[in-house]
Amino acid sequence: MFPLPYATNLYMMKENTNSPTFHIPVMGIGFTIDTPVKVAQYGISSAISLVDDKLMEKLRAFYSKELNLPFQAITERIEDFRAKRITAYLDMINEIVIDKFENIKSSFQEKSGEIEKYMEMLPDFAEIKQKFNEYTKNDNIKDIQQWIKNNLSIGSIDVNIMTKLDKENFKKGEKLPTEYNDAHAALRGFANSKLHSSVILSAGMNPRLYSYIEKFQDFYPNKEGKLNKKIIIKVSDYRSALIQGKFFAKKGLWVSEFRIESGLNCGGHAFATNGFLMGPILEEFKNEKENLIQSIHEIYTKVLEDKGLFVPKEVLEVKITAQGGVGTSEEHDFLFEQYNVDSVGWGTPFLLVPEVVNMDDKTEKILKNAKEEDLYLSDISPLGVPFNSVRDNTKDAEKYKMIEQGIYGSPCSNRYLQFNSDFTDKPICTASRQYQKKCIDSLDKEGMNTTEYNKALDKISTKSCICVGLGTSALLSNKLDTEKEGEGVSVCPSSTIAHFSETYSLKNMAEHIYGKVNLLNQSDRKNMFVKELSMYVDYFKDRVNDLNISLDKKQKRSLESFQKNLNEGIGYYKDMFSGLKSKFEGAKSKIVSDIEKLEKELNHIKLPSFK
Repeated sequence: MFPLPYATNLYMMKENTNSPTFHIPVMGIGFTIDTPVKVAQYGISSAISLVDDKLMEKLRAFYSKELNLPFQAITERIEDFRAKRITAYLDMINEIVIDKFENIKSSFQEKSGEIEKYMEMLPDFAEIKQKFNEYTKNDNIKDIQQWIKNNLSIGSIDVNIMTKLDKENFKKGEKLPTEYNDAHAALRGFANSKLHSSVILSAGMNPRLYSYIEKFQDFYPNKEGKLNKKIIIKVSDYRSALIQGKFFAKKGLWVSEFRIESGLNCGGHAFATNGFLMGPILEEFKNEKENLIQSIHEIYTKVLEDKGLFVPKEVLEVKITAQGGVGTSEEHDFLFEQYNVDSVGWGTPFLLVPEVVNMDDKTEKILKNAKEEDLYLSDISPLGVPFNSVRDNTKDAEKYKMIEQGIYGSPCSNRYLQFNSDFTDKPICTASRQYQKKCIDSLDKEGMNTTEYNKALDKISTKSCICVGLGTSALLSNKLDTEKEGEGVSVCPSSTIAHFSETYSLKNMAEHIYGKVNLLNQSDRKNMFVKELSMYVDYFKDRVNDLNISLDKKQKRSLESFQKNLNEGIGYYKDMFSGLKSKFEGAKSKIVSDIEKLEKELNHIKLPSFK
């Protein structure tokens, strides 16, 4: 934990907030696919993955039946079905959330507890919460109801698009135009929806997709200077934010939030930086925020003028938010106090809040029992990017059972990760049965010894069908048919899950975030920054061990740069933590001691000789 009490500076800085100080990031495909329906009415912002339009269509049918809403299926025979499915699903979610929010605003006299639950999602220093407590002492019910209607705000229903998942699509053997690529269609589905919210662009820069946003009017300011739809970019460092922010500005598009996520200490795919650590990255954003905004604003307004579009009189808002490995209220508060962030993302702990996510019973049990050693960076993703996983998940169990029967790979039913063309003209997925059979056939012809063969076979067969596995829990938890998908579930928590061992209510988790209760189990938990550093040291060690006996110039420069950046980050942490004034001297000393041990471990790693 951070050696800080509940931050008084945080109170002064955020006292006028009318929203929760946390948001719920996208998790997997299905875990948070309908989370806004469960939390947006309480003012909490969350994100929906736009990967799986098939799953969205199934859930749209499910909700329509449950809530007696009109439903007309959008089949694959319909032109632009992917975008249309996404638009229809998002519009339905929006309608449900608005209805729930209006019911909360009208529920004060009914004493349902919903207004009180809304207030529990806010920190005690929130102005709206304090005024509500004052108003409830007043006997004038009519005044209270009017005040509630004027002051409660709804959580944002954001969407997440992984920019790398922009597969080309075909119809009757003919390649479709670029706008029918998966990510392009997902963007169009969001752009055509009724949502007033944000698209979160993750997994790196896709200039072609970014340029496509220009086509949609909702991303430009209206006559009031407001954006109906906003852009959020997940970034790993300041330089990336500046480059991407300027790229959008040159299109007349504004980035409303830069979402900084730990490179390794996060859930899902792990996009490691070149040894840059989260603390120094946040420090640079804090110091350079005004320069970032100003440099982007100058380009932005000039382009709007050149396009003949409305130019807002005020500089539009830019938020800096952070997520990845946060697990305590002290860490939550520290990010506000030390780095002036606007919100903190809490992802993994919410996997044990059934009220918020779609979680099947078997996976929930696995997560509750998971220890640090059960959580690891795997090679299962067909994207070829390290992927956070937990041992003995049911999707892996399903895969290994098939391998025992001599069957490698999965049926490629969703086709979202078809990017490999080693054996075929049209790309296929490396987790697919088709690809793995071709790989093994090729392997059989190479005449390897048994050890080499088994190692190569393991590398092929480790790939898993995550585009199905990450969505299946949404079907299981809602008791929907899984005949085509099977019941195997892939799950991608951060290591933080090892320190939560029960299921919790939304109220429980909010109280934990705000420091009113402590939900952590008794396992020894490292500070979030120390944990990230330890993961980077392990990652660096693995990179070195995977090398041949000697290095070429490029490999040498890359590893030396990585090690140098880690050492600079270590120096930053030692200075920062040593300089903190706090009554928790024991905790501070432990953090500095842990960092120094990792520093020694890092610098004992010897690089191979240079060839």
